[in-house]
Amino acid sequence: MYEGAVQDLIDELGRLPGVGPKSAQRIAFHILQADQADVSRLVEALNQVKAKVRFCVVCGNVAEAEQCRICQDPRRDPGLICVVEEPKDVVAIERTREFRGRYHVLGGAISPIDGIGPDDLRITELMARLGSTEITEIIIATDPNLEGEATASYLARLLGPLGLRVSRLASGLPVGGDLEYADEVTLGRAFEGRRMLNV
Repeated sequence: MYEGAVQDLIDELGRLPGVGPKSAQRIAFHILQADQADVSRLVEALNQVKAKVRFCVVCGNVAEAEQCRICQDPRRDPGLICVVEEPKDVVAIERTREFRGRYHVLGGAISPIDGIGPDDLRITELMARLGSTEITEIIIATDPNLEGEATASYLARLLGPLGLRVSRLASGLPVGGDLEYADEVTLGRAFEGRRMLNV
């Protein structure tokens, strides 16, 4: 629709996840109207992230060194490994300040529709880490959707025979939610994951 460089920018922005054609167009015109200094900072930030950031050799989280800050932290419990799909999931769990173990980032979830199988994930690297005698529990924290459930089931079957404690994050009703608005699957999970109250 637009000429040359503008359309090329819209096309490239549209390839980003979660950015549709209209959003790509809005972002492109925002960049066109921005000060040159702002655009230069954006370009520099993109160049820096590609030049400096890599994936941790131990867990697969984003890092600027060979190991991420969590793997380098001696205060973290090496016996607990929380398995997540993406680095953004590490950030979400860290915000809770509840987990003091270490992580393993799979790099996605099993999705036959998208052509992603177990060999496309960092499952081999996870199994290599389990040779350590320190590890006592694996917490599977994949997304509570079809792909996340398939990945969790696959991992549970794979890890079960190893004699490790394998757990899955509970799922159910959100705090502040109303029962009448919960779908059947969420409500069913809430019943399965119920806990006793000490009175």
